[in-house]
Amino acid sequence: MDGMKKIQSSPRPSCGRRILAGKRQRPEESRNCVSKLLRREISRAGNWAFNRSNSQEKFRNFHLQEEFDTHDPKAHQFLKLPFLKKRSRIVEIVAARDTVFALTHSGICAAFSRETNKRICFLNISSDEVIRSLFYNKNNDSLITVSVYASDNYSSLKCRTTPIEYIRRGKPDAGFPLFESESLRWPGFVEFDDVNGKVLTYSAQDRIYKVFDLKNYTMLYSISDKHVQEIKISPGIMLLIFDKAPSHVPLKILSIEDGSVLKAFNHLLHRNKKVDFIEQFNEKLLVKQENENLQILDVRNSQLTEVSRTEFMTPSAFIFLYENQLFLTFRNRTVAVWNFRGELVTSFEDHLLWYPDCNTNNIYITSEQDLIISYCKAHPENCGEEAVGSINISNILTGKCLAKIRADDPNVGINPRARGNQKSEIRNQNQKKYEIRSTVQDALEDVTALFYDEERNEIYTGNRYGLVHVWSN
Repeated sequence: MDGMKKIQSSPRPSCGRRILAGKRQRPEESRNCVSKLLRREISRAGNWAFNRSNSQEKFRNFHLQEEFDTHDPKAHQFLKLPFLKKRSRIVEIVAARDTVFALTHSGICAAFSRETNKRICFLNISSDEVIRSLFYNKNNDSLITVSVYASDNYSSLKCRTTPIEYIRRGKPDAGFPLFESESLRWPGFVEFDDVNGKVLTYSAQDRIYKVFDLKNYTMLYSISDKHVQEIKISPGIMLLIFDKAPSHVPLKILSIEDGSVLKAFNHLLHRNKKVDFIEQFNEKLLVKQENENLQILDVRNSQLTEVSRTEFMTPSAFIFLYENQLFLTFRNRTVAVWNFRGELVTSFEDHLLWYPDCNTNNIYITSEQDLIISYCKAHPENCGEEAVGSINISNILTGKCLAKIRADDPNVGINPRARGNQKSEIRNQNQKKYEIRSTVQDALEDVTALFYDEERNEIYTGNRYGLVHVWSN
């Protein structure tokens, strides 16, 4: 899911994460297509019946294909920190070029090859390194790791970029550090914006924001204003939110490319009411205050739309769909799709999220922005507690559930070629080939991270035991 990731400087792994769905790449048009196919390809929604059947076929007969383990006591012997040597749940999965990266809550990151189904290496190159987050930079085919170190008392973020090709060769130390001039101590942060190809850093010590090019990491410009409370990034622009006054909040819209001011204005607020959120989506500004209506302001013409507070309640997270001019909201395990007229577009028929706090690492939006894949309640109609969830694939525009991977489905099994014997085979010091020891029910229990590889048509899930499971047909 292309988008945006904000990592704050804190000793503990970050729970808050802002992810925005990226703009899709349109397929090349073919001059030789018959007109019916051409209309289907160039239409905004496409032929829905064809897309639905194609999606259903794509996820039909998914099985458990492989199992990887991030825990290896022998390989972890060089680590100084005791908690890095213990089993820990998977909190993030990223895949690129037939390589799967799995990050644990304790801070260990392992890379696995889907070509050999072996572990390639661990990305912790220092004995006291705690990796906090991962970002795949498609601009230069590299993986960025964001880490904290015991020697620094876990007080500041350190970024490092490593070409995927070197990782595939088992050389995780072949990368180089980024943003060394920045002091990313709490409450500083680094934010990777895949949509605009930019990086935003905030040095709390200097109270300076800086914008870098994601292609070559050169600094483009800086913003120094002690009254800036927060910055929101949208395609082509940045929204600067300043310290709130009693009756209004000052705002500025800047060009993301050069930092020039495109518009400065004040947005009126209800006095003595807490601001739940301020979000920017292209020319639309979304403002919600406690126990007040949602306001949708078109900053071009100041046209204001209000949505009743009984219809739109403050969500725990957003995902903006730039291509479709829609946005997803997450609240109390439910997902909803809205447009910028304040209308509810979609309610999902079978997509009740497993976790109530909307862990976005358990949610994937496809690059076409037509499907959402999540770890959900397998039987939402049952009021009782479930021990095992399911992986649900739903159409975003219709809310229909297209496919479901669940433990009690007799058609979901384990690839017999991956079963093997109960002993893992050690091939060399670094690489280990894995056998599947989990059942389908084991693999679908306590899923803590999820990722969909669109090129390989594979879903990767991680669980609380530090295991990664590969699902495909």
